[in-house]
Amino acid sequence: MPVAHFHLVDGAYTAEQRHTLLTEASRCYSEVLDSPIDRVRAFIVCYAPDDVAVAGTVVADGAPPAPYFTAIVLAGRPAEQRLELASRLTDVVVDVLDTPRSLVRGQVVEVDPANWAIAGTAAAAIRADEIASRASH
Repeated sequence: MPVAHFHLVDGAYTAEQRHTLLTEASRCYSEVLDSPIDRVRAFIVCYAPDDVAVAGTVVADGAPPAPYFTAIVLAGRPAEQRLELASRLTDVVVDVLDTPRSLVRGQVVEVDPANWAIAGTAAAAIRADEIASRASH
């Protein structure tokens, strides 16, 4: 179920940086959540420089591109794990995109397993044993 969206300014990063961001973020996500990497999905969403403002200034007018990410996890993950995920994904963004840490923003969003589908079936049913195991710790 792990899904990450990286919101970037189009043209601010090379194809190699974007490729590395996707692969490194996927690996990081898998490690932090102790989840098989085949479950991880990572996406880049690009915005035109005219469609992004940072500190009240549009990027096309000189504001620095400021990456933002959303990491989606099934509810029940410990707070420490969610914080580690946010911290490690921030590290990946900073390292791969050569972005000042102060410009990176991100959030970890918990989704109720009853509201997440895997192959058309609720994750609550498919991942019931894993969810129960996390709840017991």
